[in-house]
Amino acid sequence: MHGRRGARARVPAAGARASAALLTVALLVTGCSSGDGGEDRSGSDRGGGAAITQQPKEADPFWVNPDSRAARQVAAYVKAGRTADAEQIRKIAQQPTGEWIGSENPEQEARGFTEAAGKAGRTALLVLYNIPHRDCGQYSQGGAADGDAYRAWLDGVARGIGDRAATVILEPDAVLHLVDGCTPAELQEERYDLLEGAVARLKSLKDTRVYVDAGNAGWGRPDQIFQPLRRAGVDRADGFAVNVSNFYSTEDSLAYGKELSAKVGGKHFVIDTSRNGNGPYTGGDPDERWCNPPGRALGETPTTTTADPLVDAYLWVKRPGESDGTCKGGPKAGDWWPRYALDLATASQ
Repeated sequence: MHGRRGARARVPAAGARASAALLTVALLVTGCSSGDGGEDRSGSDRGGGAAITQQPKEADPFWVNPDSRAARQVAAYVKAGRTADAEQIRKIAQQPTGEWIGSENPEQEARGFTEAAGKAGRTALLVLYNIPHRDCGQYSQGGAADGDAYRAWLDGVARGIGDRAATVILEPDAVLHLVDGCTPAELQEERYDLLEGAVARLKSLKDTRVYVDAGNAGWGRPDQIFQPLRRAGVDRADGFAVNVSNFYSTEDSLAYGKELSAKVGGKHFVIDTSRNGNGPYTGGDPDERWCNPPGRALGETPTTTTADPLVDAYLWVKRPGESDGTCKGGPKAGDWWPRYALDLATASQ
């Protein structure tokens, strides 16, 4: 994401990583066997660790991936005898996190995650992050080659979801970068059209909720983004998302979201609380305070029981432990970084 405005994001898996994601999906679909009893043991005992289980459905209906990177790290630490570290990473592995759909096999990935979630009696949390000219050439640059490629990709995602339950976070930064001057004027009309079309396509599905990304409490004022958000189709969506992959406190995110909601017809919203336990970082280069900041902590765990009726859920959209980019010693955006994951978990309550 564009560094000037304090943001974030990860590059969808490609190449070998995409193949690994598809293998994981296939294993999950064939191995998941839990229902409302709350346990799902597929892919979670590598190295002898205790199983990764689902959270109670009443407060947290979202699916916990038992074969996530965090779950694998737990198993690796258990196998190495690092029991204390395993228990810290379990704080991440035991929570539902966003599944970011890659660019190469959208239908297979979306089907795999939603089928696995359905077998566990839960809802899949999916993140779509493939808009053309994504991230303005920063750490997570890329996206679909053009509008037609994006529409084809989105159709694949929609076919993969089908009638199964899914909650979708739509295109982190895409609206924000229409407002902050990062996206060139000649590309803006197409982006609005793609976002509006994406909302319409996803909302045509039987059981899919859609939240359009709407920036964060540290970026700017709601009166700068509410009209672009409407042009992007938020009126037809279930609402909008704030603080995706960022660190602003839940209190600040709530205030920002409520002010924005009042400008878009009282729409509900969700807050990414994945790494906001200690609030935003205030040291170092102001242009990159969003990128792998030290001293951060996990935030409130995912739940639909929130502090305000306008907030549909606290979510972990960003997967804690995955890098924001090659800054502060981190690997490339989206790669798992065990040391950072440990730091986040250790610093949390």
